[in-house]
Amino acid sequence: MEALYHKTKQSILEIEDCFQKLGKLRQSLADTNMIEAEIQDKINLVKKNCDRLDIFIQKEPATSPRKQNYKLKIDELKYDCSHFQTSLQKCQMEKSRKMKEEREREELLNRRFTVNKDTAIYIDYSVEHQKSLQSANRGVDELIYSGSSILDNLRDQKNKLKGARRKLLDIGNTLGLSSTTMKYIERRAREDKYILIGGMLVTLIVIILVIIYLI
Repeated sequence: MEALYHKTKQSILEIEDCFQKLGKLRQSLADTNMIEAEIQDKINLVKKNCDRLDIFIQKEPATSPRKQNYKLKIDELKYDCSHFQTSLQKCQMEKSRKMKEEREREELLNRRFTVNKDTAIYIDYSVEHQKSLQSANRGVDELIYSGSSILDNLRDQKNKLKGARRKLLDIGNTLGLSSTTMKYIERRAREDKYILIGGMLVTLIVIILVIIYLI
């Protein structure tokens, strides 16, 4: 177990050296790939050795001070190994990002810009379309104003009908009109109310349809 621990510790030091080489070497993509592969192999070896060391530790007596000491050392090796794995992934992601940026820069520099007929902007058509939209908006505003006026007139007529009904009732009470006449007046008032509500609903529906189909 002692020899395996020192061998694993030596692998940790070799990984650190590989990272230093990787930080200095930026020119050759093939060389960086080779060093990254070497680092990954050493990380895998350290993980494998740590698993073997765990097995050896389990065989040690529970009260043995050596067991606790080596357990701390092995945990330290595992932490270093995890840290190296994360650092390697970051290096690979950074390299991929730079390669993508370099490729996009080369494509941009080598691109020839020409007139694209498919994306040409027709100013006259846009202006005409804008005028049509403005005209439609004005038409909708006029319809809304007209509908509002109609609704106001209907409300005024409703108030007038209510006033006329009250006057008729007062006259009927004064002159002693028959119950049949009073019922006829009340029925006519209800019909006028339904006509008023129907007219308001029809006007509202017309306004909504105009807004939907003109905008």
